[in-house]
Amino acid sequence: MINFNSEFTKGFVKAEDVEHFLELGPKYLKALKEQTGLGSDFLGWVDLPNRISEHEISEIERVAKGLQKFQTIVVVGIGGSYLGSKAVIDLFTPYFEHSQTEILFAGQNLDEDYINQLIQYLSGRNFAVIVISKSGTTLEPAVGFRLLLNLIVENYGENAIKNRVVAITDAQKGALRSVVEQYGLESFVVPDDVGGRYSVLTAVGLLPIAVAGIDIRALLNGAKNGEAKYTIESKENMAIQYAAFRNALYQKGYNNEIMVYSKPKWNAMAEWWKQLYGESEGKENKGIFPVSINITTDLHSLGQYVQEGERKLMETFIRFANPETKTQVPNDNNNYDQLNYLTGKSFHFINAQAETGTMQAHNEGGVPVMQIMLEELNILILGELIYFYEIACGISGYMLGVNPFDQPGVEAYKKNMFKLLGK
Repeated sequence: MINFNSEFTKGFVKAEDVEHFLELGPKYLKALKEQTGLGSDFLGWVDLPNRISEHEISEIERVAKGLQKFQTIVVVGIGGSYLGSKAVIDLFTPYFEHSQTEILFAGQNLDEDYINQLIQYLSGRNFAVIVISKSGTTLEPAVGFRLLLNLIVENYGENAIKNRVVAITDAQKGALRSVVEQYGLESFVVPDDVGGRYSVLTAVGLLPIAVAGIDIRALLNGAKNGEAKYTIESKENMAIQYAAFRNALYQKGYNNEIMVYSKPKWNAMAEWWKQLYGESEGKENKGIFPVSINITTDLHSLGQYVQEGERKLMETFIRFANPETKTQVPNDNNNYDQLNYLTGKSFHFINAQAETGTMQAHNEGGVPVMQIMLEELNILILGELIYFYEIACGISGYMLGVNPFDQPGVEAYKKNMFKLLGK
């Protein structure tokens, strides 16, 4: 179960300001569902949880099972091509263990040391590649894939490419589709009507997640629950409420939203959220800038700024009602650290009090705070949360007055980069 709490925004935004956006919410949600708003060509994700076929799910599971025979799988992609799968995999992989098959990522940066050390590492391992790119020509994944393809040929011969590479790309065209046809690769399609940052519930995200041994059917069932809850055209819809409060606060000058979380394994989820909202809303000199902090870790680095810096921040705390495990603080006869008052208390309890204390301090210091409460962290709830964030992002973008489904600004850096590279 997921709950949204806006109690700690009182005093920062007027009820009538929020009500304005709450009234708009159902209209914008209807536009998403009926594909009548801006970016209507890229709304295939709205009903995707219920539209994805049993055949495609079974094919993803079949291919994933075949890939699990390898020691290591390298997922090649950037942005939406890897952030969603990495978020889910990180959340359901133990901190100090690998999943059944080790999942690594490439093509998400151009750092020479990273790619060089990856190639050296793979030279001693039995590995395969999942390459994800709509066009096959995006610079970072394309050059990363070129190097990995070369390594496969060097280590195993050209005939091994067919059994060691799976592609997720355009159905009919593009450089990567040509590679699929040349080598007879297993492949899946990046849907034309689903943008990269909304693609985690397509084969783009589901295949790597399945290779990691995570139940993609449960993830999709959670997303189905989300679709049932968050496509209701009502002001009571939590996705509409979240979009309304953040836009009302934005109009009051709170133009930075901090996602606050207490689990280190949530880091990749925060990165997925930052791309989803940053790329969807940052247009026409508008937009709420998405950032994240991990407490209590970042309280010792960014806490001072949040408490007393410029008052342009709003926060959304991700809170967990029930822990996965329970560890208690032991007694120490010497009490050298003066912490025996914590004896017998669980780390979850201590962490929860740290969250509450932080939230209260920030709120008293001039930061409006929202909360998203998760009953527990399981695959069903995560699937629901992914859908919640996606549909709320579409609604919020419409409230902001931008097209949440394009990214024209991305082309600016590419143009300059390619010019400097001599393309």
